[in-house]
Order: sequence, then C-alpha cells, then structure tokens
Amino acid sequence: MNLLRSTVTKSLASYNKSATLLLLNHGRIPLTNTNTIILGQSIIKRHNSTDTSKSSKSANVQLTWPDFFKMRKYERRVNVGASVFTAFLGCNLSWFYLSTLQIDPTQTLFGFDPLVVISGGLVASGCVGYLFGPLFGSQIFNLLHLKKLADFKIKNKEFLKHVIKNRVDASSQSFSNPVPDYYGERIGSLKDYKQWLRDCNAYRRKSKEFL
Repeated sequence: MNLLRSTVTKSLASYNKSATLLLLNHGRIPLTNTNTIILGQSIIKRHNSTDTSKSSKSANVQLTWPDFFKMRKYERRVNVGASVFTAFLGCNLSWFYLSTLQIDPTQTLFGFDPLVVISGGLVASGCVGYLFGPLFGSQIFNLLHLKKLADFKIKNKEFLKHVIKNRVDASSQSFSNPVPDYYGERIGSLKDYKQWLRDCNAYRRKSKEFL
C-alpha cells in the first residue's frame, strides 16, 4: 500500500512540473522568482545573442558616399580656415620683424624702394603662411573625426581612383574648351560628380570635333 502511494505521489509531482513548464512556455502564468531561476539561463543566452547581433550590425555600418562628400567638403572648409589663419599669422610675424629694423627711406633695398620691399615681404609671408594652412587643418579634421577617419580614407582612395579614370586629357584644352576640374577638387556631392562626368564627356566630344 505504501509502495502504491509513493508511486502515485511521484507521478503527480512529475506531472505538475511538466504542466508548469508548459504553461510558462505559453505565457499562461507570470514569472516568479522560482520560474526566473528556472528560465534564467535561457533568458541570459537570448540577451547575449541580441547584444552580439546589434554590435555586429553596428560594426558592419560603413561610410556612405553622401556622408563622404559632406566630410570632404567640411575638410576643405577647415583647410581654408586654417590657411587664412596661418596667412594672417605669417603677415603679423613678418611685420613684427620688419618693424624692428632701422630703414633709411632715402636709401634703396636690393635696388628697390624700401616701401616696395616691405610690402613684398608681407605678401610673401602671407603666401607662405597660407600654404602651411592645410598641414594644421588636416590635423584638426583628423582629431574631430577619429571614429570615421579610417572609412573616410578608404572612400577617398576610391574617389580619387574614379577621378583619375574618368578625367580628360588636358593636352587637348583650348580657350573655348577648358579642362573641367582636372583634380576633382570642386566635387562636393553625388550631383556634382555626375555633372563633372557630363562635362568630361562634353570636353571629349568637342576635342574630337576640332581635330
């Protein structure tokens, strides 16, 4: 008799356990602490797999061409701003040095009037400073776009390959048929690139007509 009771008790316990798990899977009963412990391992695995998939998707995101052209235009503006600043700085340093010199206005410098020499020195200092601007501007741009810098460089190489492949032969230029942006410096969007391709094709047609 006791053996029969123990057998029935075990079968009922196993039945209740399987029924509870079935109801949990179908969402029929709320999650308690015990249920959370039972299903904790599966919940953690699902959470980890979701985070891994999200991180892999974000890692696969690459720089698009419109974003590349926006960054390229911004880089050019930064370089121009840096060139203006370095030109202004060069002129001021040159003026500071020339102002310490004692110049006799009645005597010539290098065979020219002193005012002409001083003015030429200021202009030359400004030009040299302007040329050094992109060196500082590129460093500023790189610091501002560290996360996208690698993708930007890859896109820039691809863009330059397209420019070299599609640009025209400059030896056929004339006054009525100028070269359309040989280095592609004024291309700031996909629309500008398509227009540049059309200009290159028009240049080639005109060159063949005048041969």
